[in-house]
Amino acid sequence: MKKESVIFILLFVFLALGMHMNQWISHPIEHFKHLATHHMPYHPLLYTLIVYLFVGLIRMVIQGVIKLFTKRIR
Repeated sequence: MKKESVIFILLFVFLALGMHMNQWISHPIEHFKHLATHHMPYHPLLYTLIVYLFVGLIRMVIQGVIKLFTKRIR
């Protein structure tokens, strides 16, 4: 659970910086103040959740493929 929380938070920070790099570099304090008052169609956590689920799906597929090609010792 701790690992997944770290992955989610890192995705959130990465997406926030990636989408708004200009604002964070040019005027970070003003941008931070406007975050609470900005009217967005969807909450940023929703975008992060969608990307997190997509990354999770990719991780599951990769783990499944790895499992197929590794021998289990019983």
